[in-house]
Amino acid sequence: MNGEQPPLPQPSGAVFWSWSDAALFLGLLLPSGLLALAITRGIIGLAGNPGTAAYLLTFQFIGYGIWLTTLYLVLHFRYDQPFWRSMGWKLPWNGWIATIFAGPALAIGIGLAAAALKAPPTSMLQDLMKDRTSIALIGLFSFTLGPLCEELVFRGFFQPLLIRQFGAVTGIFLCAAPFALLHGPQYNWAWQVVALLIFAGVVFGYTRWKTGSTAASTLVHAAYNLTFFTGYLLQRKELGF
Repeated sequence: MNGEQPPLPQPSGAVFWSWSDAALFLGLLLPSGLLALAITRGIIGLAGNPGTAAYLLTFQFIGYGIWLTTLYLVLHFRYDQPFWRSMGWKLPWNGWIATIFAGPALAIGIGLAAAALKAPPTSMLQDLMKDRTSIALIGLFSFTLGPLCEELVFRGFFQPLLIRQFGAVTGIFLCAAPFALLHGPQYNWAWQVVALLIFAGVVFGYTRWKTGSTAASTLVHAAYNLTFFTGYLLQRKELGF
């Protein structure tokens, strides 16, 4: 037969995309954000102003959803490859038992290091958590959709490309740095927190590289956030938790 052969399936986590794809994906961030902002304003307007926390989380969820949809379309139309397998979403992975405990252990270590470095005790998110509804919304997002979306973007898409270009050590660090800077405004750019977030990003990145699974780094990330959130709840005794 003289017809074109269908593209061969890629193994889980194989890097077949390029820097031009990364540039396109980054270029779609602003349009995705503007579209998400318009949709969020419409939803919040219909809901009758449910609060700042609901507004920000709705915007973030819709924004990530649109942006990741553009990535899905790039992978589908340019390479005819499945999204989840391309991002290295693999279940199960080697060492999954140890991975379960990595997140809480990392959170405890980061917390102790933050105290030793005299990092500022509050963040923008904590300032938003004024009532049970906002606490529940932010808490739920912080250990579900938040880690999932961030790991797909940073460790699923960008890190494999960086590792292919610069090697594992440099690639993991180069991916962890913008991950930390993304969260910088939440902590008023406190250098202690940014430095510790870079370290956390390195741990997430190492997990992704070692296991070959973005699901593994997502679990570590989610458990890390959940540990911090649980600690926060234990300090808010006036809310009855």
